[in-house]
Amino acid sequence: MRPVISSEGARDVLVVGGGIIGLVTAWRAAGRGLSVALADPSPGGGAARVAAGMLAPVTELHYGEQRLLALQLASARRWAAFAAELEEAAGTGVGYRTCGTLAVALDADDRAQLKELHAFQRELGLSSEWLAGRECRRLEPMLAPGVRGGLRVDGDHQADPRLLARALVTACERAGVVFHRVRARELTVVRGRAAGVVLEDGTAVAAGRTVLAAGSWSGGLAGVPPELMPPVRPVKGQVVRLRMPDGGHGPFLSRTVRAVVRGSQVYLVPRESGELVIGATSEERGWDTTVTAGGVYELLRDAHELLPGLTELALVETSAGLRPVSPDNAPLLGATALDGLLLATGHGRNGVLLTPVTGDALADALTSGELPPEARPFTAGRFTGRELTTV
Repeated sequence: MRPVISSEGARDVLVVGGGIIGLVTAWRAAGRGLSVALADPSPGGGAARVAAGMLAPVTELHYGEQRLLALQLASARRWAAFAAELEEAAGTGVGYRTCGTLAVALDADDRAQLKELHAFQRELGLSSEWLAGRECRRLEPMLAPGVRGGLRVDGDHQADPRLLARALVTACERAGVVFHRVRARELTVVRGRAAGVVLEDGTAVAAGRTVLAAGSWSGGLAGVPPELMPPVRPVKGQVVRLRMPDGGHGPFLSRTVRAVVRGSQVYLVPRESGELVIGATSEERGWDTTVTAGGVYELLRDAHELLPGLTELALVETSAGLRPVSPDNAPLLGATALDGLLLATGHGRNGVLLTPVTGDALADALTSGELPPEARPFTAGRFTGRELTTV
């Protein structure tokens, strides 16, 4: 079937993917005066629907990811101003809270590991405070008596990804972004240049530049040359949501708490709405998004080790989603070796944290042809080995 040309005409930019990364890219590009379209069957969906929204570059620190840390810190510094600007543009909140994080240890081995992390954080100039177990329980009285110590990080904050996605959809609409609520089927390449996409309903959407920001699906868009296909895979995460007493305004939990329990990371994120988010599993299950009894059991079991009283809370929701993960756990940003095609994908567990810096980086790339310095280490060229185009 011959594609039907969209009546909207060619846009300066077409963003493929309507998760928070695609949305912030579209919003920031429109804010630079570009005409923008976005293709996604359900804008505001994607991995953000099941994310906890931790803005935690310090407690998320992993050995060997110092380069990614610089990008995370750059984004974290922008979050307060970004949240205020977005809330004004959308007229709705994003759940931004400066509540801090407490990472705790439950046994001697965990305590030793957390002590090593504290030393590594200090070596990198990061701010964190070591607390004894009784000091942790003084901050959070509902913690288990067996907590052996912890790290207090006041600079790690949080946002509500569902509110964030909703606000970005509204901000894009108000900025004039045209939504095509259909999945992109194939990239259109004309004379060696990306020129838009054909949607699953057969509509051809033309654009001067195309940004592939489809999360875990970014590695499967037909028409992208095989050697330039972004190396992004889905990693399943299951999440449980509970309801705290007194609408979250009582003493149950005041800040994000996280720990390693039986070798698995677990976190508890209290929202101002009274919701308590517990997450998340990390499962190499391909495209499976089934919520399993085992996954829910493990989350509740491990969370119970930290906060025994949570078993009395109401169960609100269980869900599963797919994080888009690259081989080095860092995003792919900016131009590719195909003229007119850019990437904004592969953010893995850091999508919410990296939202502000990604939007700014892609807006710079689309208007000046260059990524800002903090984003330059994260081009797709680090995997393909091919020189990138300008845009």
